[in-house]
Amino acid sequence: MKIVIASGKGGTGKTTVAVSLAYFLARSGRSVQYLDCDVEEPNGHLFLKPRIESQAPVTVMVPTINEKKCTFCGECSAKCQYNALVSLPGIPPLVFPGLCHGCGLCIHVCPENAIAEGKREIGRLEQGVGLEDISCVHGILNVGEAMAVPLIRKVKDCGMDNQARIIDAPPGTACPLAATIGDADLAIMVTEPTPFGLHDLSIAVSVVEKLGIPLGLVINRDKNHFPPLERYIEKHSLDVFTRIPEDRRIAEHYSKGDIIISALPEYASRIHDLVSNIERVSSTTIIGGAA
Repeated sequence: MKIVIASGKGGTGKTTVAVSLAYFLARSGRSVQYLDCDVEEPNGHLFLKPRIESQAPVTVMVPTINEKKCTFCGECSAKCQYNALVSLPGIPPLVFPGLCHGCGLCIHVCPENAIAEGKREIGRLEQGVGLEDISCVHGILNVGEAMAVPLIRKVKDCGMDNQARIIDAPPGTACPLAATIGDADLAIMVTEPTPFGLHDLSIAVSVVEKLGIPLGLVINRDKNHFPPLERYIEKHSLDVFTRIPEDRRIAEHYSKGDIIISALPEYASRIHDLVSNIERVSSTTIIGGAA
């Protein structure tokens, strides 16, 4: 089973919930894989503390121009939908690697076969085994690199069908989220009772609903009744899987890299409620069963 933990707004507690869920399932005897798709700033490893066993660079295709074959016709730049190629009179096309999406169209439309497939490294993939034998995979995007989606796909390609996969999604509601959540069995949206939290939650929920993926909510830092959020939940018939109260101790343990339900066992019941609701909605037993 593939469960994506997402948020929309950054800083709502998405990773706190994701690593706690993975840890809870592993402690319950489940084989668990944690996939950190927040490749711009992965931090799940700070809590699950995996022993990194393998590292591999991740590359994307980028066109290389054979200046001897190029006739400066401009066909490649005219067809490029991302403006990654620019043609100027009398010289080969200029290539802007940061804009290239690696689709390869330019190679196919070049009448002189003057474009070949080159490679550009965008980051690296790391795999290891963490606490409670949790299999951990994360991608690390190069500094200044904008192409997160290819690296996210590489992280997801490491998914194991015989394990419960907990996928930590990137914040926001753009292409990286869509790439992470697209084939999920269930999406857990973590939000907070604030105007900013509600604003970004509404956008993220619309993305998930358009993709046709079942979803549930986790309300984190739930200290005061926030009527706008409660009205939104009621209006859209959203299912609240669990609520985690605001507690300074959670922030303190988080800053130390502690897993909350290990440092504060009284919160294990909140994650148990989350698991029970996941099983109810998905009709799948993920503790002691197949995923």
